Amino acid sequence: MTPSFEVEGLDHIALAVRDVAGSVVWYREVLGLERLFEDVWGEYPAIVGKGTTAVALFPVEGDDPKPSPTRDVLAMRHLAFRADQENFFEAQAELTRRGIEFEFQDHVVAHSIYFHDPDGHRIEITTYEVRDGIGTGSA
Repeated sequence: MTPSFEVEGLDHIALAVRDVAGSVVWYREVLGLERLFEDVWGEYPAIVGKGTTAVALFPVEGDDPKPSPTRDVLAMRHLAFRADQENFFEAQAELTRRGIEFEFQDHVVAHSIYFHDPDGHRIEITTYEVRDGIGTGSA
């Protein structure tokens, strides 16, 4: 049965982080996301985004935060951003310049790179512009 409503797309993902201000800087500098709604919400939550997609950064609770769960736990596995092929290649070069290790995966219809933010959240950048084997990356 089809629902009687329609969603427009993904609005935001909420992440718990150790250092909200530091994570804002990381997401701005590494992924080029922009700070949103700071004039309204201030530091809590800190929202960074691009277009209609955002990441809400909340401070983790407690003094001893647990790491992101492994694949045997029901949880969000990664956060994926889409890029065209040119920006997919540039992302690999930028991560290499910053000393951020990444893993390339060929998904046949798409190519992806995976890496981690400062809190260990797995981030993916994927492109669907895959032609003639072009798009392979290296860390």
